[in-house]
Amino acid sequence: MAIAVIESIGQKTNNALAVFGDFWRFSGRAFGWLAFGGLRWKNLRLLLPQMYEVGVRSVPVIAITGAFIGMVMAIETYTQFKTIGQEYRLGSIINLSVVKQIGPVLAAVMLAGRIGGALTAELGTMNVTEQLDAMRVMGADPIRYLVVPRLIACLLLTPMLTIYSDMLGVLGGWLIAVKSLGIPNQPYWFYSAQGVDTWQVMEGIVKSFFFGGAIGLISCYKGFTCGSGASGVGRACTESFVTSFIAIIVLNFFFAQLMKDWYITIYGVRGIFG
Repeated sequence: MAIAVIESIGQKTNNALAVFGDFWRFSGRAFGWLAFGGLRWKNLRLLLPQMYEVGVRSVPVIAITGAFIGMVMAIETYTQFKTIGQEYRLGSIINLSVVKQIGPVLAAVMLAGRIGGALTAELGTMNVTEQLDAMRVMGADPIRYLVVPRLIACLLLTPMLTIYSDMLGVLGGWLIAVKSLGIPNQPYWFYSAQGVDTWQVMEGIVKSFFFGGAIGLISCYKGFTCGSGASGVGRACTESFVTSFIAIIVLNFFFAQLMKDWYITIYGVRGIFG
C-alpha cells in the first residue's frame, strides 16, 4: 500500500515537472518569435483584432469592477476612520489600496476570467479540430501566427485597462466618500495626494504588465495542449483560469516584496512612513 502511494506521488510529481518544463519551452518559443518579427508592420493585421478583443471588449467589465471596488472600500472604511476622528484621511487609504494592489489584481483576475477563457477555448477548438496540425503541415508555425499576437495584446493592454480600473476606483471612492458620506472635498484630495505618489502608481502598472504576460501565455498553452473533445476544451478553460489566478496572486506577492526592497534602497526607510 505504501509503495503504491509513493509511486503515485512520484508519478504525479514527474508529470507536473514535465508540464512545467513544456510550458517554459512553449514560452521560450513565443518570446523568440516576439523578439524576431513579432512587432513587424505586416503583423498588425494579426494583432489589431486581438487588441480589440482583449482591450475594447473588456472595458465594461473592468469599469464596473473598478468603480464598485472603490465604492465598497469607502463604505467599509468610513466607520473605522470616523471612530478615531480621521475620516478626512479616508482618500489616502482608498486611493493607495486601489492603485497599488486592488486595482491591478482585480483587473488581471477579471481579464483572466474573460480573455483567458476565450483564448483557451478558441485555440483549444482549433487544436481539437486539427487546424493547428494543418498549419504545421503548410509550414506555418502556429505559435508565431496565433500565440504571439495574443501575447502582445495581453502585454500592452493589461496595463492600460489597469489604469482605467484605477481611475474608476478612485472616482468611485470619491463619489461615496464626498458626495454620499459628506467628507469635505478639499481634505479628501489633499490627503490622497500625500498618501499616493508616482512610485505606488507605477508599481501597480508594472505588475499588471507581468500579469498580462502570464494570462496570455497560460491561456494559449492550455489551448494548445487541451484534451480531445468538448470536455477537453472545457477542462482546459477551467485550468486556464485557475492557473492564471494562482500565477497572479504569486506574482503579486513577489512584486510586493521586490518593490518594497527597491523603495527602501532608493528612498530609505523614512520614505515608507512619510
